[in-house]
Amino acid sequence: MKTGRLEAFSDGVLAIIITIMVLEMKAPQEPGLAALRPLAPVFLSYVLSFVYLGIYWNNHHHLLQAAEHVDGRVLWANLHLLFWLSLIPFTTGWMGESHFAPWPTAVYGLVLLSAGLAYVILTKVLIARHDRQSVLVTAVGRDYKEKLSLLIYAVAVGAAFVHPWISCALYAVVAAIWFIPDRRIEEKVEERDS
Repeated sequence: MKTGRLEAFSDGVLAIIITIMVLEMKAPQEPGLAALRPLAPVFLSYVLSFVYLGIYWNNHHHLLQAAEHVDGRVLWANLHLLFWLSLIPFTTGWMGESHFAPWPTAVYGLVLLSAGLAYVILTKVLIARHDRQSVLVTAVGRDYKEKLSLLIYAVAVGAAFVHPWISCALYAVVAAIWFIPDRRIEEKVEERDS
């Protein structure tokens, strides 16, 4: 089957996840700007999570643009990824409301680690579905950013119990690594489509 329905479904789920996340942020009762100060941790965790969801949406889009077809295994691998991403609003809220306490910050990292692993699985399942000369296989190759990201997540989870801000800095480092999309897939898709 083609990738269109899978892409549309995933886009819808990610839009809902972002909507839930922003709806979880509660406006202060007081009208002054000083009332926003206690909400800073909530806002910072929201910004980090919004960037992460944007990165996943962008990379997921490029990955599926390179894919030519999907099967049941790909559908389940994609649902596995969406499951972990759907937990981001909960962990974002918990981390922000707790002002980056160790356990919420570590659980946030575990969700990011699990989503990263799920993305690796989705990529591997898609690659297994395509031949070696396909755009997908030649564009993805050996992605060292995935392995480095998973390692940083694992370190960040442990660092949450030393100092949660170290974890947050490491989460921001991974986001920075992925913020600029990998042009390999985009270039290969352009070559194929021209």
